[in-house]
Amino acid sequence: MTRNSRFGLLVLTVSFVRPTPLLGQMTRDTTSAFSAPSAPSAFSALSAFSALSAQPPSSPQQGSFRWYHAGAVLGVVALASLLDEPLRDNLQAHRTSTKDDIASVFRHMGQPEVYATVGLGTLLVGLAGKNDKVLRAGGRITAGLLVAGGLGVITKEIVGRFRPTLTGSAYQFKPFSGHDSWPSGHTTMAFALATSVSDEVKSTPVTVALYAGATLTGWSRLNDNKHWLSDVLAGASLGFTSAKLMNGHWKVFGVGAPKFLLDPGGVAVGWEF
Repeated sequence: MTRNSRFGLLVLTVSFVRPTPLLGQMTRDTTSAFSAPSAPSAFSALSAFSALSAQPPSSPQQGSFRWYHAGAVLGVVALASLLDEPLRDNLQAHRTSTKDDIASVFRHMGQPEVYATVGLGTLLVGLAGKNDKVLRAGGRITAGLLVAGGLGVITKEIVGRFRPTLTGSAYQFKPFSGHDSWPSGHTTMAFALATSVSDEVKSTPVTVALYAGATLTGWSRLNDNKHWLSDVLAGASLGFTSAKLMNGHWKVFGVGAPKFLLDPGGVAVGWEF
C-alpha cells in the first residue's frame, strides 16, 4: 500500500448512531446495556438490518476465528513463500505490456479512489435518503475497511519485509525499518471491500465479480513486481477476516463486532465477547 493509500484510510469515518426509544431502558440498566448480547439477539438485530439485499434478510451463520485458525493461515502463507522467488522470476520473464495494462486497471480496487468511494458513498446515500438499512450497511463496510487498513499498516511496520524490487531474496526482513511488503496493502483492501459488499448485497453474480476483481488486484501486485505471493495471500486473509468481523459474521479470537454496527436500536457502544 502506498503512502497515498494509507492517507486515504483517514477519510473513512463512521458517525451514524442515532437515539432511539431504547435509550431510556439502556440508561436505567447500564450493566445490561453494555453487556454482550445473547446470540439470538445479536443474530436477529443483524438479520433485521441486513442492508442492500434484494431478498428478505436472514440471520448470518456466525463463525469463530480462533488461534489455531490463525496458525493454519500463517502455515499456508509460510508454505506459499517457498514459491515466492520462482513465481516472481516466472512472472517477470513473461511480463507483457498487455498484462501491465490489465494490472493498471485492477490495482485501483485496492486504492482509496475505489474503496473509500464505496464506503463513504454508501454512508452518504443512506444519510441523504434517510435509509437506515443503507446507512448501517455503509457503516459496516467502512468499519471493515478501517480495521483491515489499520491492521495492515501496523503489520507492515512490525514485519519490515523487503519488496521484490529491492532484493533477490524473499526472506529479507528488517522490522520497523519502513520496508512494507508483508502483507500486500492493495490486496488487503480489495478483499475487505469484496467481502463487505458481497455480504451486504447477497447476490451470487455480484459476489463472483467482486472476488474476481480482488483476486486480479492481488495478481496485479505480483505482475508489477511490488509484492511476493505470500504477501498477497496474507493480505487477502487479513482483508477477508476484518470484513467478516465488522459485519458480524465472525467472532475473531472471541471478539465480535461493535454493538452499534449491528443493533438497530443501539445507542450504547459496546463490544461483544
